[in-house]
Amino acid sequence: MNWMETPLLQLMERFLDVTSLRQSLIASNIANVDTPGYRTRDIDFEKEMQRAAAMPDAIPHPAVREISGLVERPDHNNVSIDRESMLLAQTQLQFQTGVALLKQEFKRLVTAITEGKS
Repeated sequence: MNWMETPLLQLMERFLDVTSLRQSLIASNIANVDTPGYRTRDIDFEKEMQRAAAMPDAIPHPAVREISGLVERPDHNNVSIDRESMLLAQTQLQFQTGVALLKQEFKRLVTAITEGKS
């Protein structure tokens, strides 16, 4: 294993991948708010992160699922702009947090490298 393949960096990579996929799904839901018959899709973020932590070497394939229990309009579309807007804001904050943590990890690695040169 090289220094770029630490378990923490692998977990952070998976975190950003899952967050990015969720942002794409939310954007797709918002784009289809007026599409008759469109069903809201999402992933279970917590479950996917637990799976990533339990199996760090596995290739991520998050399970995209339709969300049930949402209010359906007469055209059979169940997208709620309020719900999607809230999830988009939450997911953006998660992504920004992930990037900040990744930056901190790289700073730690740089410090370890430069301190060892003395």
